[in-house]
Amino acid sequence: MNTSLIQVDDSCSADTIEDSQLFLSVPALNQAASYLAQTASFLTQCLPVPGYLGLSEEGQELVTLPPASAEGRLSIQTSSVESASTNSSLGQADSGGSPSQENTGQMVPSHVFQNGASLFQGLVERARKTVRGSADDIGWLQRDHNLPRTEDGTTRFLEILDSVRKNEHRLPDSVVYLLVPGLFSNHGPLYFVKTKAYFSKMGLACHIAKIHSESSVSKNAREIKEYIEEIYWGSRKRVLLLGHSKGGVDSAAALSLYWPQLKDKVAGLVLAQSPYGGSPVASDILREGQLGDYVRLRKIMEILVSKVLKGDLQALEDLTYKKRKEFLQQHPLPLEVPIVSFHTEASITPSVLTALSHVAHLELPIAADGNSTRIPVVMPLSAAMAACSQLLVARYGEKSDGLVTRKDAEVPGSVVVRPERKLDHAWMVYSSVKEEPGDQADTSQVCEALLTLLVEVAQKRRHEMAMKDE
Repeated sequence: MNTSLIQVDDSCSADTIEDSQLFLSVPALNQAASYLAQTASFLTQCLPVPGYLGLSEEGQELVTLPPASAEGRLSIQTSSVESASTNSSLGQADSGGSPSQENTGQMVPSHVFQNGASLFQGLVERARKTVRGSADDIGWLQRDHNLPRTEDGTTRFLEILDSVRKNEHRLPDSVVYLLVPGLFSNHGPLYFVKTKAYFSKMGLACHIAKIHSESSVSKNAREIKEYIEEIYWGSRKRVLLLGHSKGGVDSAAALSLYWPQLKDKVAGLVLAQSPYGGSPVASDILREGQLGDYVRLRKIMEILVSKVLKGDLQALEDLTYKKRKEFLQQHPLPLEVPIVSFHTEASITPSVLTALSHVAHLELPIAADGNSTRIPVVMPLSAAMAACSQLLVARYGEKSDGLVTRKDAEVPGSVVVRPERKLDHAWMVYSSVKEEPGDQADTSQVCEALLTLLVEVAQKRRHEMAMKDE
């Protein structure tokens, strides 16, 4: 009977060779490979495995695996099985090996061994993907040199904010202000309410977009487009938008998708703490191969959003890096739109653990004096944001407001505001039960300063375009 020693089948790829060598170079992995191959061989004989037809009677390539105690590298040998009753040795060991040592090896098809190596390599890649998480995605917009650069507007913003706190208000009444809330705003009745009342006291027309925040970005974009058109045709005034969190992403999508219809009706957009480039929190929960896969977070979020909140899980998926990259490649934001980006970093000091955010109020039955009683509904949102922020720092080394990293909140081509003051993601829209210190601006004043800066950016943009036309 003719036998021949084979090195590696020509059809094997370089990756397979490298994987096989990885197994054989470490004794422990060599033993694991031997056990895996033997187990796979046994199972394929007992169970129907798609794509595996079992051993043929003739021309079947066999692999001789040494026992776990054998030392040295594995010899791969082939032989032609001429008869089932042939009682001859099927493999030869390296020079100096004895027949008794040869017979102690186990014979399995070579492709089973290769499949085992591929399986191990797949596990390694999956583990690497899980460990890396969103590390390769955070800040991808800033690494794309084909996108327009940002301009730092922090200094000018702080100057405007100081004037606002001195009751110097410069927002024009020639436009209408539209505040666009973010995710889960339908379940926070006080979202932007304080800011709207503040603007109304100054005699400014201000509206809060009543959109279903748990809907997809494309669906909300269409609703915002209809809001803008309704406001414009009702007042004959252009609209300045301020979107918070996903509200900023939805607003930007409305301008990207419907700019031909909106370019004469929109004066500019502020994106406050918006995951314009994506969110590592959404990605790590939903994207395949991330940590959420191991604790069924995706299933939990699906139940929470779809069943409890009556929303669409697509709303959260649209904030993953994969979806944001796909959307922005197909629907880039028009360059002529005046944009201001605002992002912050959450405080992780112990004091935030005791802070409570006023998110709603509970109406009690009318008392004997004829007056109803309101009890504030509070939540420890600051503590939750601090925990998330600390997690992102520990895992990725990235600063964030608890949900959105600073890098991902900067829109290419925008004027960016990067305050040093520690503000979490929820602070922007929910007033704290504890009043702000006297030397700190509140949420309404920050919104006024951002929109005032946007007005200046729009005026500068119009002046530059007029100069080019001349």
